[in-house]
Amino acid sequence: MVQIKEFRIVMPMSLEEYQIAQMYMVTKMQQQSTTSSEGVEVLQNRPFEDDVFGKGQYTSKIYRLQSKAPAWLTTFAPADALVMQEEAWNAYPRCKTVIKCPYFTRFSLTIDTIHLADSGQSENVHGLSKEQLAARQVENIDIASTAKNYWSYAIESSNVDFSKFKSARTGRGPLLEGWQERCGPVMTAYKLVTIDAPYWGFGYRLEQALLEGEKALFLESHRNCFSWIDEWFGMTMQQIREIELQSDSSFNDKVVGKLTLMAKPNSCDQRFSMDSAKTHSKMSPLDSEKHELVVDTEA
Repeated sequence: MVQIKEFRIVMPMSLEEYQIAQMYMVTKMQQQSTTSSEGVEVLQNRPFEDDVFGKGQYTSKIYRLQSKAPAWLTTFAPADALVMQEEAWNAYPRCKTVIKCPYFTRFSLTIDTIHLADSGQSENVHGLSKEQLAARQVENIDIASTAKNYWSYAIESSNVDFSKFKSARTGRGPLLEGWQERCGPVMTAYKLVTIDAPYWGFGYRLEQALLEGEKALFLESHRNCFSWIDEWFGMTMQQIREIELQSDSSFNDKVVGKLTLMAKPNSCDQRFSMDSAKTHSKMSPLDSEKHELVVDTEA
């Protein structure tokens, strides 16, 4: 079943400031999470131009997140099941990210983001159809929240208390209850997550787990955007691009081994197909239909 969820994250900064903050945050968080065996490998980072997005920056990355896998997932998937391939088109203020997993070949996760200079009250900024709107869920994320879940601990969330935090360079903060309606400047990241894991028996659970993972990541990354404001405030786009390029090389030097992007023979789909073939002769046609492990869904 395809799930559609829109997360809205209000930020106490301008659209122009957020573009710098977001790029700085991505680079710093990747530096913090990359080791010799896990983290980020940057395959491409280059300008692009097309008829859909216009001009922007294209990136292709591999995320190795084996140690982040929840225990229930490791009961039927190998350690490398959370090796993810990401493609992103950043044509700010519009961005698109597509995430795939070589092990779960039918899995897909797309994040469409639109940034607006408002406090999160705009409706249908992604131009969804009536059917999509009926399926969409909306959730507001408050960066001042201290709520935790499994993924919060997996991504090592910070403990900054925004009810006491104040930026030395901008004077912004603290963020007290209802701050979204009072702060200025203000902007909102509208992130539309579309996820599909068409696997019988565990697909829905996988979708829900990854939606919670995206929520935790959105919260932590945007908390970092603001808590690091005194580090990035005043930086230029050229300075940010130079930091990005230096970091890309550093990431790739750290990561050992290369991922084969083509699906391997022991991918989830092929494994299940082989298991099904082995037992097919033992089942009646009716039993075979009942125990089909991979099902097609509409996109």
